[in-house]
Parts: sequence; C-alpha cells; structure tokens
Amino acid sequence: MDFNVKRLAADAGTFLSRAVQFTEEKLGQAEKTELDAHLENLLGRAENTKQWTEKIMKQTEVLLQPNPNVRLEEFVYEKLEKKAPARINNHDLLGHSMIEAGSDFGPGTAYGNALIKCGETQKQIGGAEREFIQSSAINFLTPFRNFLEGDFKTILKERKLLQVKRLDLDAAKTRLKKARMPDARAAAEQELRMTQSEFDRQAEITRLLLEGVSSTHAHHLRCLNDFVEAQTTYYAQCYQYMVDLQKQLGSFPSSFSNNNQSSMSGGANVSVPTAPMSASLPSVSAGSSSLAAGGFSELRSSNGSRKARVLYDYDAASSNELSLLADEVITVSSVPGMDSDWLMGERGNQKGKVPITYLELLN
Repeated sequence: MDFNVKRLAADAGTFLSRAVQFTEEKLGQAEKTELDAHLENLLGRAENTKQWTEKIMKQTEVLLQPNPNVRLEEFVYEKLEKKAPARINNHDLLGHSMIEAGSDFGPGTAYGNALIKCGETQKQIGGAEREFIQSSAINFLTPFRNFLEGDFKTILKERKLLQVKRLDLDAAKTRLKKARMPDARAAAEQELRMTQSEFDRQAEITRLLLEGVSSTHAHHLRCLNDFVEAQTTYYAQCYQYMVDLQKQLGSFPSSFSNNNQSSMSGGANVSVPTAPMSASLPSVSAGSSSLAAGGFSELRSSNGSRKARVLYDYDAASSNELSLLADEVITVSSVPGMDSDWLMGERGNQKGKVPITYLELLN
C-alpha cells in the first residue's frame, strides 16, 4: 500500500510538472524545445494525408450511396459487425416496373416488347452497379478506413507521447537552471540526460512511423488505380448494355424509336458515343412513307387483298393474332370493323391479325 501511494504521488508530481511547463510555455515564460524541421514536415504531411483521406473517403461514400439514411444504417451494421440487408437499387426498381408494364401491355405489342427489353437492361445496369459498389468498398474505401483507424491512430498516440517527453525534457532543463546546490545540480543534470534520451528515442520512433506515410501513399495509389479500373469496367458495361438495347430498339418500327431526335437537334452539341441507329433501321423517305400509308388506306377501302413483306419479327400476343418472321411474304386483307392499325394476315392455312407497322405492301 505504501508503494502504491508513493507511485501515485510520483505520477501526480510528474503530471503537475508537465502542466506547469505547458502553461509557462503558453505564457512565454519558459523555453520550448523545437522539433527538427524534417520531423515537423513529416508531421504536417501526415496531418494533410489524414484530412484528405477523410474527405475523399466521405465523398466516395456519397457517390456510392447518395441516400444519407442508408449510409447511416450501413455504418451502424458495420459497427455491430453484422451484414447489412440486401437492397434493390433504383435501376432494379425501374427495370421491374418496366417489365411489369410491358407484360401488362402485351409482349407482342411494340411498346410492351420495348418496355420489357428496357426493363431487362435496367436490371443488368443495376447488377453492374452492385458489383462496382462492392469492388470500390473492398479495394478503395476499406484501405482508406484502415489507415485512419489503424496507422494514423498509432501515429497520433506516438506523437502525443513525443509531446509528453518534450515537456519532461523542458521541465528538466528548467529545474537545472534553477538548481543552486551542487547535489541539486547533479540530480538535475542526471534527470536531464535521462529525459533527453527518452525524448530522442521517442522522436526516432515517431519519425519512423511518419516516414511510413510514404508507403501509405504508394498503397493508396494502387487502391486509386483499382477504383478507376472498377469505374471503367462499370461504365463500359453500362455503355455496352445501352448499345445492345439501342440495337434491339432499332428493330422496332421507326415510329416507335428516336422520338426525341428532332427535339434534341436544336440543343447543345455534345459529343457522346452512340450506336448508329441507321444500321438497324430501314431507310424510309417521307415520300415512300406517304405512299405506304396511302396503300394501306386503299386496301382498307377496297376490301381486297395484297401481298406484304414482313419488316420485323413479331410474336403473337393472343390466339387471334399471327406471328411473323422478318422478310417473309404474306397475304393481307382488311376486315370490316377491325382497328385501323391491324390487318388480317394469311400464311398458308394460318390466319390471324397482324400490325400494319410491321408490314410493307408489295406492288
């Protein structure tokens, strides 16, 4: 018990000595041992690394998950060391809605089929987005977070200990200046040598840790390359999905595709890589379009029959419709009371309604 009391008293005396030294330094009444310029530069670089790492990590988290409530929830699950529940992202939700709408309108209709194809593409993009987020979290955010919660905390601990050793050293210097008796000076000199040794040792430990920040920069550079590669893969996948979708939509009648082309022509001239729609769309001039429309009108008014070439594949949505294959030739006729967008088609013994937008009347 006696030993503990003495130890406690000694610790209290040391703490008081440091407090007095710190206060006198602030008041300009005591000298302060300055760190060498190299160590100060290392400390400044470490602090800058910490600040920018925090900022970059925060903004990356916002990029990967814009919803702050979801980010907070994921943070809580991470601290509880539990796996966050899987979520459907916005692309998946949009894709699901489009597929449901397309199924309701009918997969055999041009609009319904297009909605289903767009919905499937949106779900593909949603899957690519999940892969990108997961890859970025593992290869980019985790190393940044490990530095802040690991290496930099160790640096802070050792830097704080260096500050303590400096206060002890300066307090020993002050006591040596104030010592008058030979015994007191001898004791003060011995204390000064001991505190100087401890300060130098701690300064070396801190310097080695701070120089390790260069290795951290090199590691973060590799992580940055991984992040850029993940972004490149993600955007390339999205671009390819959209190009494929654009080609699929190009197989639909021209009246259903590129409705916004004319409205965009007066906008800003932005260079964006796009799939050439002309490669998959038939070339139809204004004159031939009017002739085709007139041909269908004439057919309906005459109640006769004509040969027609099928422009695009068509899957029948019901038993009273006829499925079509591109480039085949069928016989079409008008039936009284039938919707103006449809004709009766015949192929051998098969008969059913066909959409006129999939046909080209032959002379």
